[in-house]
Amino acid sequence: MAISLTPPGETPPAEGCISEAHVERADGGIWEHPVLWATVVMLGSAVVAGYFIARVFGFT
Repeated sequence: MAISLTPPGETPPAEGCISEAHVERADGGIWEHPVLWATVVMLGSAVVAGYFIARVFGFT
């Protein structure tokens, strides 16, 4: 195992972070809410499934 020249708990100079904190962007509103889209997908699936169930029982 190689001998580390950096004391424990310190970041070696070559691995330090030089980035800056990013600015939080604004909320995307209704377009970024996964619960809404999951609900839309589930309702659409239920409608399509309901159509085929109605076909099986002769309602359409």
